[in-house]
Amino acid sequence: MTTTAQTSDRLRTAIPGPQSAALQRRRERAVASGVPSVLPAAAERGGDGLLVDADGNELIDLASGIAVTSAGNPAPAVADAVAGQASLFTHACFMVTPYEGYVRVCEQLAELTPGEHEKRSALFNSGSEAVENAVKIARHATGRQAVVVFDHAYHGRTNLTMALTAKNMPYKHRFGPFAPEVYRVPMSYPFRDPAGMTGEQAAARATTQMAKHVGADNIAAVLIEPIQGEGGFVVPAPGFLRAVADWCSDNGVLLIADEIQTGFCRTGAWFACEHEDVVPDLVTTAKGMAGGLPLAAVTGHADVMDAVHAGGLGGTYGGNPIACAAALATIETMRTRDLAAAAGRIERAALQRLRALAEGDNGIGEVRGRGAMLAVEFAGADGEPDAERATRVAKACHEAGVIVLTCGTYGNVVRLLPPLVIGEQLLDEGLSVLEHAITA
Repeated sequence: MTTTAQTSDRLRTAIPGPQSAALQRRRERAVASGVPSVLPAAAERGGDGLLVDADGNELIDLASGIAVTSAGNPAPAVADAVAGQASLFTHACFMVTPYEGYVRVCEQLAELTPGEHEKRSALFNSGSEAVENAVKIARHATGRQAVVVFDHAYHGRTNLTMALTAKNMPYKHRFGPFAPEVYRVPMSYPFRDPAGMTGEQAAARATTQMAKHVGADNIAAVLIEPIQGEGGFVVPAPGFLRAVADWCSDNGVLLIADEIQTGFCRTGAWFACEHEDVVPDLVTTAKGMAGGLPLAAVTGHADVMDAVHAGGLGGTYGGNPIACAAALATIETMRTRDLAAAAGRIERAALQRLRALAEGDNGIGEVRGRGAMLAVEFAGADGEPDAERATRVAKACHEAGVIVLTCGTYGNVVRLLPPLVIGEQLLDEGLSVLEHAITA
């Protein structure tokens, strides 16, 4: 078997193998075609940085289910906690009868999220739900309606979060009309901003538009990913986030940090806002929070969260007891294994190699990221996005048994989200395949 990237000895068949191909045929008859898969390999079991498919192929996982299985897949403590809770009760609905797991998760969120102020949390099922509820809370607490978001942003697939999301295809195309009172301003994107633009200058560009086009007195919240995810792993210039936060504070606007992809040690800190000492009014979390189980949260200032009337927040499954047990075990695993530090080690190992590769490749526009949230943007000398090359590189990695993802407004970014527990040897092997795919 040959591919355009070096082929791992971990592969027993081509990708997809016969068992995965058989499942694909069943899938085509049963699953809506609007739900795609990046890699047609049927997962059967996991490990610390590996997924094993139905044909016995060991796939090096540099995606973590889109930043979800950060602590392992499964982490032993998470598997034990899930089994233990499932043997007691699987559901109660916290709005009907409360239980300790929900309260303990909220206590942990109060301790871990940025700031020493008194906090409250509400639990939900998905990142989209968390963002939508954060907007609800902000509007209710401020009495204002407008919400400001940024170019390249991604916040979800519900009706309101589609309005908040920047990219049309595939997230918004022909799904409108969308929710009103959403306004978009420029993000700090150092690779594509004018040369020499500082974070403070980029923030002034954005906040000037907020003031002139919307009016500060009309804005309930500014919603921002501290590092953008689907939009291309865009790391804003230093000072940008701080300046936006200061403008919000000066104008009575709530700052909502969407930490759904960046949170829970992914960037080398528990939350990405910590890199600039920014304390948001509200934080949304999900993904890496519960070791693969569906759980999300909004955490914020007690007075803001408690402004909503009883019954205004909730949901049948939000804060499911099994998901809460998984979250508590995930958080404990992150603490005991110091996975924030592990993300820093991944950053140092990967960026050194990828930046060295970029020095000799005029088709790599930028290598960037923090912690275990890293990206390679492909672009020509004039900055023109090269989505076709990003697609080819990802395809070559997949054929060689390494799971990577693409992203970006222009589809020209290959992103890496390895589990924070990945071993050095396995990471090295995965990076070698990626390097070979890029040079080939």
